[in-house]
This record gives sequence, structure tokens and C-alpha cells, in this order.
Amino acid sequence: MVKGLYSAYTGLLSEQKRLDIVSNNVANAATVGYKKEGVTNQAFGELLAIKTKDASVDQSIGSMSLGTKLGEVYTNYDQGSLQETGNTFDLAISGKGFFQVAVADKNGNETTKYTRDGSFKLDSNGYLLDSDGNHLIGENGYVQVPDTNGTIAIDDSGAVFCNNVQVDLIELKDFEDYNYLKKYGNNLYDAVDGAAEKDATGNVLQGYLEQSNVQTVEEMVNMITITRAYETNQKVMNTMDSMLDKVVNQVGSI
Repeated sequence: MVKGLYSAYTGLLSEQKRLDIVSNNVANAATVGYKKEGVTNQAFGELLAIKTKDASVDQSIGSMSLGTKLGEVYTNYDQGSLQETGNTFDLAISGKGFFQVAVADKNGNETTKYTRDGSFKLDSNGYLLDSDGNHLIGENGYVQVPDTNGTIAIDDSGAVFCNNVQVDLIELKDFEDYNYLKKYGNNLYDAVDGAAEKDATGNVLQGYLEQSNVQTVEEMVNMITITRAYETNQKVMNTMDSMLDKVVNQVGSI
């Protein structure tokens, strides 16, 4: 193994992954409730050798780096800007918390997912649905209003009123540690084993939508930086290839 080639190769893979993530952020810059992602890189650990006929003993032979590897892909949960729409069923959360929606799989089995996307609509039966047709969950199950032609208002606590009568309460959920949330699609999240719920402190704002927290200019600058780093690794590989060519075809022939 030629260390220089391998180091440049791992650098190419790392930058390609970073570019994929940044490109996805840019593509979702206009997605309501989207939370941008990032990735960390780390160097390979120390090299270890195993003594012959004694596999129980590992002996460090140094900390020479063989390049880089991907660390973790993480999500930035900072709140995006709140845009006023004036639409009755557009909802935003100011502060911490998530809406709950019931998502059905192809077999009809429903699970609860969490989202900051509050672009809901009212169907003919009075149910509040998200853009994919998933039901918004409230205190009484699916949030439903009895009169689709009535005056509907939602206060900052999530209480749903129809003709000045409270008919349900939108239940916001929050979690102790967002590391136990797994992204599901572009703006839904699934709570994995170990997720601990806690009371949400956010307020519901009717007639608003939370925009993506992606800063387009920042992401474009990141794309330029990544592209230059990718090109640098390519140049390293070309240089190493040229050196090997001279070693084999010129020095080796002497």
C-alpha cells in the first residue's frame, strides 16, 4: 500500500460525502421545517500489531495516520425563521417541541412521527392532515373539527376552537436528547430506543410556518471549500502516480 495514494483516496471519499450532505441541504433550503445536516471527519486511530502465535497481546507501533474517515452525520435543530402566511391551518412552533403525526406503512400499520413542518390542511371530514396526508395527533387522537365551514382558531397552547368551542388540544412533544431522533424522510423524525420524552416548552403560532434553517449562502461557500479540497486530493493522487511511474520506469531500469 502506498500511503500517499491511500490518504488522498480517503480524502476524496470524505469530501464526496460532505458534498452529498451539503447538496441535500441546498436542495431542501425551501422545505418547511427542514433541519440542516453536517458531517464530522476524524483521523484513523493508532496502528496495532499482533505478536506471532500470541493474538492476546496488541502492541502499538505508532500513530502514523493513514488518512481520514467519516465521523458522524449530525442534525442542527436550531429554529428556522418564522414566516407569516395568514393561512388558518399553517402552524409553527416557537421554541422547543414537535408536532405529532400518524404515519401508516404499506400494510396500514401506524406509527407516530415527529415534525416541525406545520403546513396542515383540513379534509372533507374535518381532520387536520399534513402535506403527505398523515393525521395530526391531539389530545383526543386525530385532530378533528366538527364543522368544516365554521370559524376555526388555534391558540398558542395548541387548543383548537371551532365556533368558539374548544374541540381538541394539539399535543407537542419534546425529548431530553435529540441524538435519539432518527430522520425519516426530509422533515419527519422517529424516536429510537432510549428516547426520553419531556414536556414541550414551545408555543403554537397560527398562520405561520417555520422555514428551513439552511443558510443558502453559507452552504454555497461550503460547497466551494469542499470542491477545492477534493481537487487538492486529486492533485496528490496524480503526483503520487507520476512519482511511481518514474520509480518503476526510470529508476528501476538503471
